[in-house]
Amino acid sequence: MNSLEKMIGLLDLFDAGEDTVALTFEELCDNLGYTRSTLYRYLKILTDAGLLTSLPGVGYMLGPRIVELDYKIRTGDVLIRAARPMMEELAARFKAVALLCRRYKFEVLCVHQEAGTDAVRSNYDRGRRRSLLHGAASIAILTYLPDHQFRKFYGLAQDEFQKAGFGGSLPEVKAKFRQHRERGWVSTSGDVTPGVTGVAAPVFDGRSEIIGSLSLTLRDAQIQAKTLDNIAEQVVFCAGVLSKTLARN
Repeated sequence: MNSLEKMIGLLDLFDAGEDTVALTFEELCDNLGYTRSTLYRYLKILTDAGLLTSLPGVGYMLGPRIVELDYKIRTGDVLIRAARPMMEELAARFKAVALLCRRYKFEVLCVHQEAGTDAVRSNYDRGRRRSLLHGAASIAILTYLPDHQFRKFYGLAQDEFQKAGFGGSLPEVKAKFRQHRERGWVSTSGDVTPGVTGVAAPVFDGRSEIIGSLSLTLRDAQIQAKTLDNIAEQVVFCAGVLSKTLARN
């Protein structure tokens, strides 16, 4: 890595887990292996930019600039702004939790959530990442990955694919996901949260490449097929509207 990549990569240490809130200079030095002078220089640049901040006796933590950027994303992101009214309507109509997720490398990131009932709770809050292999919101994205990326991910996580029930070989796995593509939506029951059903549809960008998914989390894990088809039809329609909105921007 060059020096810029090393400096930006320093921020990854604060993404190691929910318990990683602050890190001391010595902890950063031990984790990264940089010289002390190099680390001081990187920390000063990131602190001056507001991406990191420090407190005596506590250490370094993510800075106020990130909070500001998060606000700008929530209020200015084209995808979120277009999705919010539809998510509110879907969540209220079906007494569910609506999730808007985006692909993030080989994981999925929740970028917005709307709750239409107190009877269903989702711990998949905004800003939380999750595997591509579990939950309707994730599988709807994985289903439409370009073939070369799908193969690469399979090569990295072959055992995880098998444990998730997708098959023990690449042809078996691809046949399973071909079924999802033919249907146009994905449903799972109790895959991430016991007692709930997830229904998700893909969202594409202006180049018709998969960018994320729109999903509903419903309380009933045993929804009748006809009801599930009706819900899925609405989710697919709204996801299609989002895709068209992105294509116009």
